[in-house]
This record gives sequence, C-alpha cells and structure tokens, in this order.
Amino acid sequence: MAKDLIFDLHNDQNAIYLTFDDGPHPEITEEALDLLDEYEAHATFFLIGENVRKFPKVFERIKASGHAIGVHGNQHLSGWKTKNDVYFADIASSAEVINSNLFRPPYGEITLSQSKKLKKHYKIIMWSDLSADFDNSYTSQQCFEFATKKVKPGSIIVFHDSEKARPRMIEALKLSLEFYQANGFRMDSIKL
Repeated sequence: MAKDLIFDLHNDQNAIYLTFDDGPHPEITEEALDLLDEYEAHATFFLIGENVRKFPKVFERIKASGHAIGVHGNQHLSGWKTKNDVYFADIASSAEVINSNLFRPPYGEITLSQSKKLKKHYKIIMWSDLSADFDNSYTSQQCFEFATKKVKPGSIIVFHDSEKARPRMIEALKLSLEFYQANGFRMDSIKL
C-alpha cells in the first residue's frame, strides 16, 4: 500500500509543501491565508466538503490566492472505522464541491482496499512532518519544532485550520514560515 501513498515530493528546487487539513473555517483559514500571503508562501488545503458548503467565500479565497485544494472527505471519517461503501460515498459527496485529484485520508487512516480504489481517481497525499497542532497537550513552540526539525526539500508538512488547532497553529505557523524563509525553502503548493 505504501507505494500508493505519497509521503514526500523530493525535488532539487528546495521546495517544501505546507498543507492544511479540516477547513475551510471563516476566521482560522483567513488568518492562515493572511500569514501565507505575508511570507509569499503557497500551500495545499485539504478541505471538508461540509465546510466548503458552509463557507464558500473562504473556499473561493483559497483558490483565488493561488493555493491548491484537495479532498479530505465530507464528514472527516476514518477509513479504518468506516465501511467502504460509506467511506466512498462520503468522499464522493465532498468531491461534488471540491474539484481536485488530490486526496488526504482523515487521520491518515486508510485501508489497502480503499487506497486501491481511490488511487484510480486521486493522488493520495500523506505527510512527512506533522505539526501536531491539533493536540492540546503541546505548545505552539513544540508544534513549531515538530514542523521544522526534520524538514528537507520535498517535505510535506501538516497544519490544521480548525478550532481545535487554533490555539497552537497560528503561532506555530508564523514561526515555521519565518524558519522556512530564513533557511531558503520555497513554500509551494502540491501540483500532481
């Protein structure tokens, strides 16, 4: 199954790939977009279909700002805990409003049979570096360290534009963007 999943995008251009899961959110995604603009960084947003339907203006801003989009399900279901027919229907529902060939399984949980079917329609994007901003047992500083300590060209780094992650994400993102810029990384969106 690992060959069906993309954990990094090695390159010789010093490019790294910032990604955001669980949005769009009317305030938090906007804050993240403002920071990305400030650092001239591009990212890929793996979006929840229900959230896109609720917040279409934020969705349009993501696209208008030159960021890539990907499918992250309609209701953020775990592939390990969900029957295939329900899982695929959930993804199809989100794909009705998110036109993308990129998919990230919620929680990173996907079975072999699910990946075999989905790889026919999507590039399945995982990650190499997890900020852990969703975990309230960590500080913003620790999330920053998780997002930067192993970064190298091709790294795919995960942040979350969700209410749960907000207390850590914005500060961790700002510190990370400063670090990436100071170390000569080009922050790009995923285009496959």
